[in-house]
Amino acid sequence: MGVPADGWAGLAEPARAEIKSAEVVFGSRRQLDLVSVDVQKVPWPSPLLPALDSLFTEHADRRICVLASGDPLLSGIGTTLVRRFGAEQVRIVPAVSSVALARARMGWAAEETEVVSVVGRNVHRVSRALAPGARLVVLSSDGDTPGRLASVLVERGFGESKLTVLEQLGGPAERRVDGWARDWSHPAGDPLNVVAIECAGPARPTVPGLPDDAFEHDGQITKRDLRASALARLAPTPGELLWDVGAGAGSVGIEWSRTHPSNRAIAVERDAERAARIRRNAETLGVPELRVVTGSAPEVLAGLPTPDAVFAGGGVASLDACLDALRPGGRLVAHAVTLDSEQVLAAAYRRRGGELIRIAVEHAAPLGGFTGWTPARTVTQWSFLK
Repeated sequence: MGVPADGWAGLAEPARAEIKSAEVVFGSRRQLDLVSVDVQKVPWPSPLLPALDSLFTEHADRRICVLASGDPLLSGIGTTLVRRFGAEQVRIVPAVSSVALARARMGWAAEETEVVSVVGRNVHRVSRALAPGARLVVLSSDGDTPGRLASVLVERGFGESKLTVLEQLGGPAERRVDGWARDWSHPAGDPLNVVAIECAGPARPTVPGLPDDAFEHDGQITKRDLRASALARLAPTPGELLWDVGAGAGSVGIEWSRTHPSNRAIAVERDAERAARIRRNAETLGVPELRVVTGSAPEVLAGLPTPDAVFAGGGVASLDACLDALRPGGRLVAHAVTLDSEQVLAAAYRRRGGELIRIAVEHAAPLGGFTGWTPARTVTQWSFLK
């Protein structure tokens, strides 16, 4: 049951009747205090998820009502319950969501607004959505979130963005605070807030092929043109998982993750310093959930979730292990720059087929008083659909 910020007063009579008919009501202490019913009230334990199954088992023979804020399926407990019990066992009765209320206060159309949740997540997730003129509604974790968002915006060159903090939306204590990211000095406010951001800053492409200097690296990076070619063949699809084996700077896994908010990636890198650098790059470019595994392939690959795609940029020695792990229908792309690794790819091509190409990139550069071509190392690329 979705409950608005004004609680019992904001619920329609059918919603009140549903709550009254329950034998037990679960929810946070704040939500339970909003509801005036004479039934058993059980506050959520902390931490919630490990105790969820036993809690429902304890009350298995009773009619249970679960309270949620606004829309239970918007970063809410409703999503968890549907996944746990199945949609046919859970009936969702939503109230107006905080996102809808925020857009109403700002006058923003739904189709022109992107929603980013940092509830229990890294605030740097917002970086992926930053673009000139973009309108974002950010679901906050707490009262400190607006200040941390302002700091991220300034770091990313979006200090001219306008922030509007909307607290206790729809309730009697609703409050609005406006300001600019560059000089945000407001103290932490109510923990129940969302932040509307009108973005102003530099353009950054959304298609794969970010400039190499967008990444912190020590030279071990899949260069821009080769990265774009690899990602075109890896063909990222929403919700899929990529292994980036021998990740270097993590550029392929990061760009894979940036193509859609639900994409996931695991970067495998044996060098601890580079692994730390991958984490920093992922945070800077708005995909802090990218998982970094430090260790040598193929040993560390065992036990990882089954990938939908694999990029072996510095890991052709583990090619067979990657192919074995790849799900049917999955894609693999491998790069080789040495004669030895090229022979590994040529042998794989002879055995399995796929596509084998060589990519030579040359850059114009001064040559005496003229301009000539400076060639980079030729790369052999093998791509394969399992």
